[in-house]
Amino acid sequence: MSAALLVLAVGLVALQRLLELALARRNEKRARARGAVERGRKHYPLVVGLHSLWLLSTLVEGLLRGPGLPAYWPVPLALFLLVQPLRYWAIFSLGESWNTKILVVPGAKPVRRGPYRFLSHPNYVVVVVEILAFPLIFGAWVTALVFTALNAAVLGVRIREENRALREMADVS
Repeated sequence: MSAALLVLAVGLVALQRLLELALARRNEKRARARGAVERGRKHYPLVVGLHSLWLLSTLVEGLLRGPGLPAYWPVPLALFLLVQPLRYWAIFSLGESWNTKILVVPGAKPVRRGPYRFLSHPNYVVVVVEILAFPLIFGAWVTALVFTALNAAVLGVRIREENRALREMADVS
C-alpha cells in the first residue's frame, strides 16, 4: 500500500464526515427555528472526538504498519462499501430531521419510513461496521479493535439518550 492511498482514503472519509456535519448544521438551524431542544449535549463532544481520533489513528497505524495492504483487505473494503447505501437511505429518509445531534422538535413525530421501518437506529449499524472495517482495510487492527470498543460504550449512552428523546416526541404527539 502506498502512503498516498491511505492518505487519500482517510481524506475521503474525513470529507464525507465534514459534508455530513455541514448538512447537520443546516438541519439544526431549521430545527431550532421550529423550537427544537437538544438532548444528550454532554456526550456529543465524545462522539465528535471518537470519530476524529478514529480517522487519525487509522492514518497513523496504517503509516506505521508500512506498505502493502493485508491479504484480507477486500473483505473489510466490501463491508465498508456495502453499508454506505444504508447510511444515505437513513439520511434521506429523515430529510430535514437528520442530524448528528439529538434535537427534539415540539409536535414532530418519529420517522417510520425507509430503514426506520426495520431498524430503530440504522445509521449506528453503519457506524459500527465502518469503525471496525475501515481500519482493517489498511491492516490497522489495533485501531479497529480499540475504537470498536470505545464506540460501543459511546453508542450505549447515545442510544439511551436518543430513545429517551423519541419517547418524549411520542408522548407529546
